[in-house]
Amino acid sequence: MNDKQYAFIGGGNMARSLIGGMINDGCNPEHIWVSDPGDEQRQQLAATFGVHTTIANLKALQQANVVILAIKPQVIEAVATEIAEAIQQQRCPVISIAAGIRTDDLERWLGGNCAVIRAMPNTPALVGSGATALFANRTTTAEQRDLAEFIMRAVGLALWLEDETLMDAVTALSGSGPAYFFLLMEALENAGCNAGLPRETARLLTLQTAFGAAKMALESSDDSATLRKFVTSPGGTTERAIEIMESGEYQALISNAVQGAKKRSQELADLLGHNNNGRT
Repeated sequence: MNDKQYAFIGGGNMARSLIGGMINDGCNPEHIWVSDPGDEQRQQLAATFGVHTTIANLKALQQANVVILAIKPQVIEAVATEIAEAIQQQRCPVISIAAGIRTDDLERWLGGNCAVIRAMPNTPALVGSGATALFANRTTTAEQRDLAEFIMRAVGLALWLEDETLMDAVTALSGSGPAYFFLLMEALENAGCNAGLPRETARLLTLQTAFGAAKMALESSDDSATLRKFVTSPGGTTERAIEIMESGEYQALISNAVQGAKKRSQELADLLGHNNNGRT
């Protein structure tokens, strides 16, 4: 993978995390081009990573073996239309991390019959601990799938979906998921303060507890329910707390929240498709 040429369209936070992860995995910075309209953004990328930068999308694509679209969904049609001819000539795969943009739409904007891979990373990718779901269209080869997986694994876990409609569930679970955990952490910190702890003490205990619980789950072969039971002694303090949570239908609330986020993801994808190509 290290002999490939990579072109990033967009040099924002997610692009920066991917570039940093790829370089840490042995990718030569000389093989990476980034196009971005911001002068300061380009200067920072060049200074931090030693990559090539340009304001021109087509210049970044000139020698690319793979293109990563790290731009906002609202501008992706315009960018895809601009680079379509180059993609058709070079026949390189296009990886999109734009939320809500379906592969059929992107493939059409790129001129059709080209390899398109949709990726849904979440924000912990910014610290190398992301979770990414990938879906490839029918034109994508096995080698191109491997290349996309190499890029996304640079910032954490990468899993393939065989049904693109599941991407809405991924968005609701892992895409929005960090906010759910931050909300729980916020509530725990506040509860600790209400129980008499100093704010900083409550904050640090909350953070380390969240980290420790995630680490235990990652390193265990047991599922979450088993781990919960393992730390819940009969008649103890944890059992009392869990009973109070369950009396408020805690699991049903989480399930409803994820379903609501999934539905909104579908609505936004339909809206973007309708606005961009008239599809209903």
